[in-house]
Amino acid sequence: MGLPHLVIVGADKGGVGKTVVARTVLDYFRGQGVDARAIDTQMPAGNLIRFHKEVTEVIDLSSSDGQIKVFDSLPKHPVTVIDIQAGLLSPTLTLLSEIGLLAMVSDGKMNVTTMQVIGSTVQSLSEIEGAAKILTGSRHFIVKNHTNDAAFFAGLDAVSTDVLKSGTALIDIPKLDERATEYVEAAATSFASYAKTGDSFVMKGKVGHWLKGVFAQYDAAKLNIV
Repeated sequence: MGLPHLVIVGADKGGVGKTVVARTVLDYFRGQGVDARAIDTQMPAGNLIRFHKEVTEVIDLSSSDGQIKVFDSLPKHPVTVIDIQAGLLSPTLTLLSEIGLLAMVSDGKMNVTTMQVIGSTVQSLSEIEGAAKILTGSRHFIVKNHTNDAAFFAGLDAVSTDVLKSGTALIDIPKLDERATEYVEAAATSFASYAKTGDSFVMKGKVGHWLKGVFAQYDAAKLNIV
């Protein structure tokens, strides 16, 4: 087995669709035959666990007990995907630096990929720069999630080019049809499962086509380290 791979999906701002991104990440690894566990940090009731029940555990990552439970067990799992609760991304990255986990990347003992999902505000740009300083030496993917609104970033692109270069990859999650999103939400299953066994032929096709586009972005960024 290769090095343990920690994938952190988060944002300092809420409402940017980070859980949607985490769900696609889990689908991606499963599609590649990789055993990935998931940590849902949305307290008190998780959101990610609704769609990936079999591999997800809800843990309070702001507590020392929760941190021990997650990070002490990293070597036991090929891939750990953490859906970070809004507002906890920067504190979590700081913690990983302080406990020496990020230094393990430079030492060749761990792979860490942070997928920072950004909003359409200048504040998001400053958050990118702050995360980039902590993540020197680790992979830092900047994620634009258009799932909720295709025009979400219309006013941001003109001023964001230099800041976006702070990351090691830029990922664009294409927009998913609103009705297709509703069907998957109602089914409370993964995107990949709905694309195969969903109750609507049309919506299955739309979800499957969208997911292929997302996976193409992850392939280009080399999300799966092999």
